[in-house]
Amino acid sequence: MLEDLEQIHRSASNEAASLPDETALEDFRVRYLGKKGALTSAAAQMKDLAPADRPAFGQKLNEIRSAISAAIEERRASLLAARDARAARGIDPTLPARSLPQGSLHPLSQVLDRAVDTLRRMGFALAEGPEIETEWHCFDALNTPPDHPARKESDTYYFPGGNLLRTHTSTVQIRTMESASSLPVRIIAPGTAFRRDEIDETHSISFTQLEGLFVDREVGLADLKGTLEAFFQVIFGSGTEVRFRPHFFPFTEPSFEIDVKLKTVGRAERWVEIAGCGLVDPAVFAAVCQSRGDDLFHPDRVTGFAFGMGVDRLAMIQYGIPDLRLFNENDVRFLRQFA
Repeated sequence: MLEDLEQIHRSASNEAASLPDETALEDFRVRYLGKKGALTSAAAQMKDLAPADRPAFGQKLNEIRSAISAAIEERRASLLAARDARAARGIDPTLPARSLPQGSLHPLSQVLDRAVDTLRRMGFALAEGPEIETEWHCFDALNTPPDHPARKESDTYYFPGGNLLRTHTSTVQIRTMESASSLPVRIIAPGTAFRRDEIDETHSISFTQLEGLFVDREVGLADLKGTLEAFFQVIFGSGTEVRFRPHFFPFTEPSFEIDVKLKTVGRAERWVEIAGCGLVDPAVFAAVCQSRGDDLFHPDRVTGFAFGMGVDRLAMIQYGIPDLRLFNENDVRFLRQFA
C-alpha cells in the first residue's frame, strides 16, 4: 500500500507542473485532495492494515498530502505571475501617471469655515446644540408669542411628543446662557435649521445658519455695528458697504436687518439683505434667569447683542450663484468650480 501512495505522489507531481490554467488546477486539487480524491480513498484503506503498519502509512500519507498541497500553491503562483505578465505586455512604465481629479470642500463648507474662523479671531467661541428641540427653547424662551406664525404646523416640523426640528440656531444661545457659569458670554452657533418652505431659487426646507451672541455689562449698538461691519468686510472685501435697517424680531429690541451693497461685474450695484440682528430683548434674559433659578442674566444688570445669517445666502452672494438648489444637487460640474 505504501507503493500505491508513492505512485499517487509521482503521478500528481508530474501532472501539477503542466496544468494549463486555474480551472485545471482546481480539478487537480479535487481529484487528489477532495472528499472523494485519491488520497482520501487511500486513507480509507488504513483500516485494512495491521496495527503495526498504520503509523508508517499515516506518516507517508501526510507527507504526500503536504507535498501535493505545496505543488498546487507553487503552480497557482506561477499561473498568476504569467497572467500578470500578459496583462502588462505592451505597457510603457516610463509614461507619466494619469492625474487624479482633485476634490475640495463643498462651497457651503468653505464659506462656513471662513465665517467661523473670522468670528473666532474676533473672540467668539464655538457652541453647539441639538437639532431636535423643545418648544420652550425654540420659541418661549425667545419671547415668541403663542400666536406667532412660526409656531404653526404649516411653518415648523413638529414631532408627536411636542418637540420640533429647530427653526433657527438661536436655541443654542438659550442653552449656552442656561449653562454659563460667568460673564461675558460670547459664542457663535453654526448648524442646520429646518422650516416648511416651498423649495425655489432662494428657499429650502433646511439651510445652514450661523448665529452669534455677546452678553456682558454695557454691551450696546456700537459693539453690534462694529462687529458685523468688520465681519462682512472680511468676508466680502474691505470696501464692502453695510447698512442697518430697523426691523422687528421677538427676541431683540431694537432689531435690524442688515444689507450689503453687491457689486457684480456687468450689473448695477444693489443692496442685498443678508442677516438680522439686534440687542437682546430683556424678556429673553428674564426667561433664562427663570430657567436657571438665579440672577446672573438679570435684565437690569446685563445687556447683549445677537445676530443670525444664512450661510447659503453668504455663499450665493460671494460666488454669484443664482439658485440655492445648486448646492444640494451634487452636480460635479458645478462643484468642480470650487476645487
